Amino acid sequence: MSQTFETIAPPTTYSPESTRALYRKVIWRLLPFLVIAYAINAIDRLNISFAKLRMAEDIALSEAAYGIGAGIFYLGYILFEVPSNLYMQRAGARATLTRIMVLWGMVTVATAFVTTANQLIVARFFLGVAEAGFFPGVILYLTYWFPTELRGRITAVFVMSAMVAGIVSGPLAGWIMTHFHGWMGLRDWQVLFALEGIPAALLGVFGWYWLADRPRDAKWLNEEEKSRLEAALATEPAKAGDHGRFLDVLRDPRVYIAGLVFFCVYSGSNTVSYWMPTLIRGFGVEDLKSIGLLASLPYALGIVGMYLLGRSSDKHQERRWHVGATMLVSAACFFLLGFAQGNLMLSVALMTLGAATAMSALSLFWTIPPALLSPARAAGGIAVISSIGGVAGVISQIVVGAIKTATGNLYLAFDVIGVVLIIGALILLIGIPTQQLRKRPH
Repeated sequence: MSQTFETIAPPTTYSPESTRALYRKVIWRLLPFLVIAYAINAIDRLNISFAKLRMAEDIALSEAAYGIGAGIFYLGYILFEVPSNLYMQRAGARATLTRIMVLWGMVTVATAFVTTANQLIVARFFLGVAEAGFFPGVILYLTYWFPTELRGRITAVFVMSAMVAGIVSGPLAGWIMTHFHGWMGLRDWQVLFALEGIPAALLGVFGWYWLADRPRDAKWLNEEEKSRLEAALATEPAKAGDHGRFLDVLRDPRVYIAGLVFFCVYSGSNTVSYWMPTLIRGFGVEDLKSIGLLASLPYALGIVGMYLLGRSSDKHQERRWHVGATMLVSAACFFLLGFAQGNLMLSVALMTLGAATAMSALSLFWTIPPALLSPARAAGGIAVISSIGGVAGVISQIVVGAIKTATGNLYLAFDVIGVVLIIGALILLIGIPTQQLRKRPH
């Protein structure tokens, strides 16, 4: 660790200990806020999967309409992601991130008052519009504060907060819907949206006073500290050639191959997130608190899986088979769900393992694009790959909802997701040879 800090600040000027203390100060100022914000973001995005268990009767919500509502969120997100990022470069990170948090909190609260399925679909679309740019905005924001040597670990902690939120969201939703039904005359699902939307808006207001766009704007840093942070960032390699090579990125078939793999992986992990409570109730579990606790199991196992999978992948310096094999395990679990009907323990075990492996594969997948693309093409290529995969959020939810409505069988929908995961694994193992990851192209 000390060697890392020696590369950030010249040892002839500052000691590793003083540099460590400076970055610790920045980390404790920014990271807790960003981690909490992303956790709330994940909770507000997924609470519809629990609200659905009660709101379906109140607003005549069919499985197909729910699938459209869950999926159209991503349509709004994809359409406004680039404009939001462009706005951030003009208005600054503080204004953009706090605006996003306040808006998604307000839309979440407003969702409590929908009275028809069509209104829910509209609300979900605007939630996607409101949230657009938050995750990539934070990733960009971190580059304003942390050099490359620290950014990987900082980003990993930030991303992990979504998994922690997955563990908390189920029990929290069950507790709110069980104990607050009738609060201010609201139904249990309405209370869920209202109480989980308010923190985002309040945190956004707080963020306006807490965040600073860049080190130079931070009142909690002295002049020497500001200069040291700016000097460390100024020593990073220039990326002036990136913009001129974006057309080359669009012509690179590896970008689309990786995008298809991400599409398949994300179809699995995303579908599980939105349909898990419905699937658990199909096992015969009716108590909301029990459903919430069971829904948290895949996220808890997913955190362990991410760590073990990442550790093994780093140890063997191998990515393709780790991701591919994990996708195949997830697919096998989804296929076996139908055969486990009537056996609660086996059904929960298969669902937990299938969901956890899908989430673990999603995390490890993002080690592949940086190794596949040259530094000059990485930024644009990763954006294209992310956009292709994001389409899965739209399509997979609509397809699952349509299958459930047409057949009444959610297990068949998970069979389809299993097929998609197998296709993704084959595309990865055949379309991205090992030698392409051993040496970056130039």
